[in-house]
Amino acid sequence: MHFKKIFILIVLSLAIGFFGCAKKEAEAPTQERITKNLVPPKAEVKGENFLIELRDLRVTTIEDITSKEILETPKLTGHIVITNKSKGMLDIQGVTVEYLDQAGNPIHFESGEKIATASLYMRITKPEETTEHTLDVTIPRKAIKEKALGKIEISLVYIPSPLNRETIVFPEKVE
Repeated sequence: MHFKKIFILIVLSLAIGFFGCAKKEAEAPTQERITKNLVPPKAEVKGENFLIELRDLRVTTIEDITSKEILETPKLTGHIVITNKSKGMLDIQGVTVEYLDQAGNPIHFESGEKIATASLYMRITKPEETTEHTLDVTIPRKAIKEKALGKIEISLVYIPSPLNRETIVFPEKVE
């Protein structure tokens, strides 16, 4: 009799566990992350005081799977390499990014988009010194959705070094 009660209790526990924990169907994801490389993958431009190289540029979007609608402001990421080509030290403050269409007109962000078009670096570079940074900014949906992007304009914000040292030697001696 005692074994019957234990057996019934075990069977009931298993039945409740089996039917109570029935597997629910996993919901399919509704959005996906899409990463596309920019063409060309590497660009180099020489300015008055700097040589700037952009490489590994990628645009990442979050899209609705069914409607293909871009859900969040796209991100532009990559690497920027800056070489000081001037004769003096330069204090790099940061980089700002502007997006232009095929005709050279600015592509503006729409209402509600997250705007992050600048990266701060705060680095002093000596002549011929190279510094590498990560570029992580947003790009307007319109530039991606309508394939309107024609050019990316990079503005380097810097301060020429205000400190110049000069050493003068006098032919003097103490007697």
